[in-house]
Amino acid sequence: MITVDSESFLTVVTVAALAALLGGLAARRMVVPVVVLEILLGILVGPEVLDLAQPDDFLDFFAGLGLGMLFFFAGFEIDFERLRGVPLRLGLLGWLVSLALAYSIGGLLALAGVVLSLVFTGTAMATTAIGTLIPILGDAGELRTRFGRYVLAAGAMAEFGPIVLITIVFSTKSATSNALILLAFVAGSVVAAVVATRGMVRGWGLLERTLETSGQLAVRLAVVTVFALGALAASLGLELLLGGFLAGVIVRVALRGREVAVLESKLTAVGYGFFIPFFFVVSGIKFNLGALTDDPVNLLKLPLFLALFLVVRGVPAVALYRRLLDQRDRLALAFYSATELPLVVAITTIAVERGHMRSSTAASLVGAAVLSTAIYPLVALRLRASRVPAPAA
Repeated sequence: MITVDSESFLTVVTVAALAALLGGLAARRMVVPVVVLEILLGILVGPEVLDLAQPDDFLDFFAGLGLGMLFFFAGFEIDFERLRGVPLRLGLLGWLVSLALAYSIGGLLALAGVVLSLVFTGTAMATTAIGTLIPILGDAGELRTRFGRYVLAAGAMAEFGPIVLITIVFSTKSATSNALILLAFVAGSVVAAVVATRGMVRGWGLLERTLETSGQLAVRLAVVTVFALGALAASLGLELLLGGFLAGVIVRVALRGREVAVLESKLTAVGYGFFIPFFFVVSGIKFNLGALTDDPVNLLKLPLFLALFLVVRGVPAVALYRRLLDQRDRLALAFYSATELPLVVAITTIAVERGHMRSSTAASLVGAAVLSTAIYPLVALRLRASRVPAPAA
């Protein structure tokens, strides 16, 4: 039985609403990603500051659902038809270059005794928080631009690639066994996508009719897809976020070009209005602030990792897109690509549990990821401010 701490639950819900309020008020002067406010407020109400909320199994359950929904939107926004070709090819190449850089730097840090494992540390640095960036890109009008396609492709590869690595390398099973399970899971997802596409063609009329009724069949089916694939992935020993990501891809493929603003708005309300904030607020509550503040040396790791994020993810952006983007846009792409958070939290949690990372290193990586989410998108937005066409009236 899971014990429900109603006070902690109410605190998380309240903090999520307060973060949205503060984000809306701050938007008049500057763009502050709501996820950053959610994490910071989570730290504030957590056991190391005000002690208004305690992490428990009940909150962890909702946080897991929020993580699944976050990666659903990452997969849902990745329209591979639009990204195929040069954007996707460069995105994959850029991530492979980032991985090589990250493992090289991680190896040097391990030799110096700064970190324990180059694999876990390197993989955490070679990620991009595309699920976190999507609402920022959407608000800035970038999702449908040529530049936005490059950001989405680069982010998709730097999110899906680490998920695969987590699944194959970090599991307690053998790499071969995990690879076979992963292939079977992906194959099953492809079959599900085909079935969903055919069902959408035949049943779209019914789904559309319920969008404005209490039935909300389309929304409910999307939620079932997320949680069903997440549960299946977890039962197979895979990562929950892989199920969420593929669920988003399946729903996008099933829609087959039907840009349904009402459906997308309702899915966004369910995800970002309730489930996803749990992941970020609970991450803040569980943040090990003492590991950073107890030793000044540990605190120095935070700006170090923040800079390394930009090196690892920024160098490929600046180097590989020379013929496609001018210098200002390449720098913007570098800062967007260096924005990290959800996978850093997931990877560091696994690493600490298995004794491959110190809690102080995990806190530094997560703290740097929070700062990257707070700072790097703002820099990228400023670099692109004069280049995004104004929305039609």
